[in-house]
Amino acid sequence: MTLEEGRRVRLAADLGIGDAHAGEPGAVVGFLSLGAGIEGTVERVNGELPQSQEVREYQRLKALFEDYGHTMPEASRLRLEAEIAELEPRWTAHQGRGRRVTVRVRWDNGFVLDEVHQDVLTTL
Repeated sequence: MTLEEGRRVRLAADLGIGDAHAGEPGAVVGFLSLGAGIEGTVERVNGELPQSQEVREYQRLKALFEDYGHTMPEASRLRLEAEIAELEPRWTAHQGRGRRVTVRVRWDNGFVLDEVHQDVLTTL
């Protein structure tokens, strides 16, 4: 799903915000729940979610292998191949999710929610 500014969206799942930890200095003392089905408008696309450490490490090791693997001693090359193979399932899962972004949405009830993951929204 491609989200862009001005696009109408619907919340696909109940979303809870905040925590009820009263008494701690600076703590949030309330809980807000937005029910699935509310609609709003995307005000801003914030950008892609950051990649996990494992995904970044897979990309780094894969590039190292592709650029220098042919020049490495056999033991080093085999160890690098094993490390890449260990991280490959996380890379495959990352690729399967596709481009994931967060957005700022102004709900029709007046609330504004920033850094909303696209996974909890459907387009109208």
